[in-house]
This record gives sequence, structure tokens and C-alpha cells, in this order.
Amino acid sequence: MNPKKLTDKDLIVKALNGDSKAFKIIISSSQRLVWQIVYKMIPNQEDREDLTQEVYLKVYNKLATFRHNSKLSTWIGAIAYNSCLNYLDKKKIKVYDGLKHEKDKTYTNSIEEKLGSDGNRTEHYIEKKERSIILQEEIKKLPPLYSTIIGLYYQQESTIKEIAEITKLPEGTVKSYLYRARKILKNNLLRNYKKEDL
Repeated sequence: MNPKKLTDKDLIVKALNGDSKAFKIIISSSQRLVWQIVYKMIPNQEDREDLTQEVYLKVYNKLATFRHNSKLSTWIGAIAYNSCLNYLDKKKIKVYDGLKHEKDKTYTNSIEEKLGSDGNRTEHYIEKKERSIILQEEIKKLPPLYSTIIGLYYQQESTIKEIAEITKLPEGTVKSYLYRARKILKNNLLRNYKKEDL
């Protein structure tokens, strides 16, 4: 079976007819997105693994209800996101900080552009790797929803529209949360690290 030639619809039909290879392709093509969401939202490693299994069990059980209104991976991402929300709700963990959001005037294509970066990539390769580690550590400290949106937008390269479909939030709200997350991230970095470390 060549996964390149199969559409989402083909894979779903085959999986519903008991083709385990088709379902494995569905898993492999969406697992990076699912892991991105689960890893950003859930603090405990063991719970992350359990939740990921639970997500794909739900996907298998709900596959017949998929209506092709979005990409299959986006639909699976929404299941992962909702599963994480349920987990956080049970644990009484805040999803976001609840503060009012300022209007975002500019959107950039990379976190480093927003936070500031040097232009000489060759000479400063090691420093950039160190900054990347610092950045990832600070992203982990953000409220789960902000961390997830940052991860989906920059690491998964999901569009605002796709993130809105996954989170079931209006696109304007996603933009607002993205702006808020970047602002918190920038403030935390400036507060916790010397400027020359960044």
C-alpha cells in the first residue's frame, strides 16, 4: 500500500473495512501533530503516553463520523486537544492565564524574529542552539493553551485557521492568544536571562 497515493477518504474507507495498515498510516501521518498538542498541554510524561493512546482509540471509534469538512489530521488534532482539555479540567489545571489580551498589531513568521536574533548564522551557531534550548524551556512554562498554540504555529507550522479548527476557537481569539503567548514569553526571557544569553 502506497500512502502517497491514498487520500484521507481512501484511508478512512480502508480502515473502516478492517485494514490495519490504513489505520497505521493515519496514525503515522498525524502523530507529530498529536504529540505536539499532548506534549505542550500535559505536564506528566506517563499521562502523555496514556492520553496519546486514548486519542487514537477515540479516533478509531469515531472514524465513521468524520465528515471531511477539514483535513483528517486537523480533526484528529481537535480530538487530541479536547482530550487534553478534559484531562486538565479533571486535574483543575488552568489552561490559560485569563488576563485581558492586547490587540496584536503585527504577526511575524518566527519566534526569533519577534524576540530578536543575530544575523550571522554561521558564526553564532552554538549560541543559537543554546538560545533554542532556553526558548523551549520557557515555552514549557507557559499556560498549556499558550504553549500549544505557540507549538502548533511555529513548530508544526499550522495556520491560524487550522489552529482555530483544532481548538474550536475563533480565529481572532487564536491570534490574540498567540500574541499574548509571545508577549509573556518575551517578558519571561528578558526577566530571567541576560540580554547577551539571548
